[in-house]
Amino acid sequence: MSKNITGATDKYLQRFLNGVEKRNQNEPEFIQAVSEVAESIFPYIADKPIYHEMQILERMAEPDRVVMFRVPWTDDEGNIRNQRGYRVQFNSSIGPYKGGLRFHPSVNLSVLKFLGFEQTFKNSLTGLPMGGGKGGSDFNPKGKSDNEVMRFCQSFMTELYRHIGEDTDIPAGDIGVGAREIGFLFGQYKRIENRFVGVLTGKGMAFGGSKIRTEATGYGTVYFMQNMLEHVSDGFKDKTVVVSGSGNVASYAVQKVNDLGGKAVTLSDSSGFIHDPDGIDQEKLDFVLDLKNVRRGRISEYADKYKSATFHEGRPWGVKCDIALPCATQNEINGDEAKTLVDNGCMGIAEGANMPTDLTGIGVFQNAGILYAPSKAANAGGVAVSGLEMSQNSARIAWDEEELDQRLKGIMKGIHDSCVQYGQQDDRVDYLAGANIAGFIKVAEAMLSYGHT
Repeated sequence: MSKNITGATDKYLQRFLNGVEKRNQNEPEFIQAVSEVAESIFPYIADKPIYHEMQILERMAEPDRVVMFRVPWTDDEGNIRNQRGYRVQFNSSIGPYKGGLRFHPSVNLSVLKFLGFEQTFKNSLTGLPMGGGKGGSDFNPKGKSDNEVMRFCQSFMTELYRHIGEDTDIPAGDIGVGAREIGFLFGQYKRIENRFVGVLTGKGMAFGGSKIRTEATGYGTVYFMQNMLEHVSDGFKDKTVVVSGSGNVASYAVQKVNDLGGKAVTLSDSSGFIHDPDGIDQEKLDFVLDLKNVRRGRISEYADKYKSATFHEGRPWGVKCDIALPCATQNEINGDEAKTLVDNGCMGIAEGANMPTDLTGIGVFQNAGILYAPSKAANAGGVAVSGLEMSQNSARIAWDEEELDQRLKGIMKGIHDSCVQYGQQDDRVDYLAGANIAGFIKVAEAMLSYGHT
């Protein structure tokens, strides 16, 4: 690229980012997500005037619509409570809106817009016909009884149902929305609409769910890292792996690491992390799954049960490792923690959570030249199997676990190959640029086909 084009690109990029910041004030997570993508995309589209003339990236950075609504519900003491609900329908250029619902006190418009924007690129990478969306509420299911969660979910769906549909918008679960919540939500949708259709994914096996959906995000993250390692003639065997989080993504990432010969040594929650140098084997993992999904306890209880482990406050990024899999939440790795990982010999990062590394941390990983898989590529396994659940619902069929696992492996391999195609540099692959450009192209071409819409 010539210096003139580079200079013009930098000016255009800065003008674009200034506009995004001006229009989306007080939305730092969304601005961060758009900035990370734009810095990869602008060099690619610098000599492609049609994208500039049609304002493609500017249009991608605006959601199609944002729905915000109140959610009144009654707690077990008979008190009326009120929460705020959202659905951000970001981009449906390549298919109906698809993306999870998050129930957590941190949920706000900035968080959901960032997630919906990321989802647009992630869904494009899978090769399946799915657009990007996200939703949720500032409701916190922790500490609530099953009846309280049910009453909230029923109230939430009583408003949401009018904005979703099997060919329009198909939500799924996310943080705070597991099998229990999906069941309550789907039951209310069916009650209101009197239709049994695939309007939600992540459903229970008894009512239209898909095998390996619970495991898919964690499995997919590890499959993607395995593809990266194989690309440099390596693998997971005998690698020490640090994992954050202790929900389904983290737990099933640990399981797949074990299957591939690695050793996961940490898990975490908001209270801190456990470090088990002996490794988290299947027996220990079963304890964690029961602890988190049934008893809803704290990860510190692991260290009480297993004397090989110790519990520490904070995050696990100071533990020496070969591979790091952040599987908890956004911005859980900052610049200093990224530097610690690199200095301790970490050779690869695959993001199981959505945008878990801040922009400074990403820069550290990129400058160090280690393997870095951004979330829109590495954690796409969950939405990929959600897409396969949609297909099974539409056809009224159910594929077996082996077939679904092979399809998941194939999708993650296809995403990896796309990242290599668009991110190959002289002697390395820039997976960040590769994922952003590959995800952008499909959505952009569809938008060009539609004209000024």
